[in-house]
Amino acid sequence: MKMKLATWATAALMAASPVMADLVFPSLDYRTGPYAANGIPLADGYQDYFTMLNERDGGIGGVETRVVSCETGYNTEKGVECYESTKGEGSLVYQPYSTGITYQLIPKATADDIPIHSMGYGRTSAKNGKVFSHVFNYPGSYWDAASIAIKHIIDVSGGDITGKKIALVYHNSAYGKEPIRTLEELSKKHGFELSLLAVDHPGQEQKSQWLSIRQQRPDYVLMWGWGVMNQVAIQEAANIRFPMENFIGVWWSGSENDVEPVGDKANGYKALALSAPGRDYGVYEDLKSHVYDKGLAAGNGDQMGTVLYNRALYAAMLAAEAARIAQEIHGVGDITPGMMRDGMEALDMSDERMTELGFANFAPAFKVTCENHGGSGKGAVQQWNASDKTWTLITDFIESDKSVIDPLIAEDSAAYAAENNIEERCN
Repeated sequence: MKMKLATWATAALMAASPVMADLVFPSLDYRTGPYAANGIPLADGYQDYFTMLNERDGGIGGVETRVVSCETGYNTEKGVECYESTKGEGSLVYQPYSTGITYQLIPKATADDIPIHSMGYGRTSAKNGKVFSHVFNYPGSYWDAASIAIKHIIDVSGGDITGKKIALVYHNSAYGKEPIRTLEELSKKHGFELSLLAVDHPGQEQKSQWLSIRQQRPDYVLMWGWGVMNQVAIQEAANIRFPMENFIGVWWSGSENDVEPVGDKANGYKALALSAPGRDYGVYEDLKSHVYDKGLAAGNGDQMGTVLYNRALYAAMLAAEAARIAQEIHGVGDITPGMMRDGMEALDMSDERMTELGFANFAPAFKVTCENHGGSGKGAVQQWNASDKTWTLITDFIESDKSVIDPLIAEDSAAYAAENNIEERCN
């Protein structure tokens, strides 16, 4: 009831305010290039959610939203160019969907007082809001993901992985390298042997890496891949008859695009998940009524219910909710990027609020604070069923090992602060 009263108060405030501009949400898309198959559902889901808000609610707090798209091709240089060309539109928050772009934008956006939401990617130590004032990576990071994968392996191995061999097949970029430090620390703690196998962009050639896996015979393989690299890796694993249930991808290596091209041989492959799969959520009823049935769906309108489309809906919902909170904090509808940052830092995604927004049982509850920009750090494990072409969660949402991760975050963020003369906040 308290949330509803706050919402009504905001609506009354907006109604009494003068005519306002729209709320701009830039979308750094990659509908072209080697990563387009994954970029398209992300772009479509983000656009469709804001279209729904405009059609159903007249926007956020009575102010219509506008998504400004800019094509990056998943290229870091183009991503930075897109940022520079769109920030003047009044862009409220950037979601780069690229670790490389995120790293380049952190100092720029901070100086420009524009927040970044790198949801489940980017610089992990940005979780430390005392150092990274304008970067948020809730609900989880790559270091969380590495820990969750190892926790799952420990669980299915009877509680002990001493002496086990675990290989990491990773995209040879800032993205793919992000979990290495954490896995090295986890290998010391749990006594497993870690091997690292880099795959160069875009990942179509992996014969040598999988020959090494065939020779080394690891017990488990983890993958930090993206785009065509994922399906090539899964096909190569099938070619050497590596057991799919022992092959686990990060949450960016677990979409339909990654497994369907491999056919039945992908059956049993696992990947981490930030949220539950499928379309059995209230938000889809509203999307159908206000977007799909009106012919307003983005792109070809064929991505609904896919893993990456759902993730983009989630990202858009979190952005919209932060904007609503920012409106309430500052008492205005036409918020600035700096005000949006305040809303993101006050985000409280309770189970009750998730249900109100049509996302019941979709993802774990979490709360953002000045100190913690990373949320809960939880993730689940999903598994692919090739016969009915569905992903199914096979675990509850698992909390990462903070005893390993938190010291690494403190160390890395302290080094960044020293290099950039940043004084800690939140005191």
